[in-house]
Parts: sequence; structure tokens; C-alpha cells
Amino acid sequence: MNLSLSGDAFDIIVKIKNELELTCPGVVSCSDIMAVTTRDLVKMVGGPYYQVTFGRKDSTESNAAKVEASIPTANMTMDQIIEKFTVKGFTVTEMVALTGAHTIGFTHCKEFANRIFNFSPSNPVDPTLHPKLAAGLKQVCANYTHDPAMSAFNDVRSPSKFDNAYYQNVLKGLGLLTSDYLLSVDDRTKPIVESYAKDQDVFFKDFAAAMEKLAVLGIKTGQNGEVRQRCDQFNNLPALI
Repeated sequence: MNLSLSGDAFDIIVKIKNELELTCPGVVSCSDIMAVTTRDLVKMVGGPYYQVTFGRKDSTESNAAKVEASIPTANMTMDQIIEKFTVKGFTVTEMVALTGAHTIGFTHCKEFANRIFNFSPSNPVDPTLHPKLAAGLKQVCANYTHDPAMSAFNDVRSPSKFDNAYYQNVLKGLGLLTSDYLLSVDDRTKPIVESYAKDQDVFFKDFAAAMEKLAVLGIKTGQNGEVRQRCDQFNNLPALI
């Protein structure tokens, strides 16, 4: 799933880890580094500050199948998306608040190509998508099948600023993903989206609280994990026979 993330982000984590290992080896985990850098990035681009506790250990297991089974995908129904969060102890409000992270970053074209190419036999474009956005996305993603790295900004209005524009966008048909559209029309989520679209302070407050909760979900401590020397591998790799 990390194939969808920017390589620059991994480079930053590696550089931070290398510096820390030179200064205080075996003390700060990669998990703690990622939690803090996430918070600091949100703050740097205009978002809310929230508390991050320390003491996480890194996992001694890496299983892509478990990740895929745990996170929502763009084409799930709203029932399926909500279940992904509620099974982890998050409310619908917390789910909508966390989705506001889509106010920054980008999404690869393959995740929403079904909305702009061959949507249905009678309509090649999803009619719930704003026509001007659809036209722009078709140009940006024209060769996505040949270049899987092609992508578009999640927030077409202020892609580098953490704000509440994402919610305003989805109410106008300016969300990239089918899940964005569903947020704006489902009776369980639409009132929350409308609230955040009107009041950025409310969104920031709920987002910060939800991130503090997310940051301690399923963390490893004590003997349940390790402090990796390198973030891209376990400390003790199995011997090759």
C-alpha cells in the first residue's frame, strides 16, 4: 500500500532515523518518528497541533495482506467504509474528521479512473463529478495506464494547505474519489461534512482529537516490538539457507 506514498516522505524518515542512530542509537523507534513527523507536517502546512506520546516500538512483522484488509478503499460502499473505522473503535464523526487529511496530498489516477473513463455504457463520466474537474482530470490522467505514477491533487483549490476546503469541495462535486462523493450525500456523514465546510475550527478540533486517538491505535510497546536500526528492515533478518 505504501506504493501510493511519495518517495520524498520515505527519504525524510530515513534521514531523521540516521541522525538519531548516530546521536542516541537504539532509542527512538521508526514508529515514533513517523508519528511526530506526521503531526509536524500537518502543523507546518496550516493544520492543528496535537499531542504525540512517545515510547512506541517497531513491529517485527510486515504483512501487506493485513494492511489491505484493514484500510478502506476508494470504491467501497459507505457501509463498508464506516465498518473499517468502527471495528477499530472510531465513530462516524472521527472517520469524517480523519478523512479531512485529503485536504493535502495526491491520489494516483488509477484510484478514480473509473469516474472519468468508461463510467457506464450510457455515460463515460460519473455525472456526480463536476464537469470542469472531470475534463481536467481526463487530461492529467490520459496516459495513466502507461504511467502508473500519474496523479492529481486531492484538493483542487488549496492542495498545499491544511484547511477545510476538502469538505467544501466534496459538496460541490470536486472530490476525486467515489468515497468523497459518498461522504457528501450519505445521511450519516453529510451533516458532519457540512459542519466542517462551514467551520474550520470545529474540523481542526475534531481532527486533532481523532489523530491523538489514531496515534496510539495498536501500538507496540515493551517486548512486543523492537527499535529498528533501519526503518526498512528488521534488526534480525532470518538467515538465508
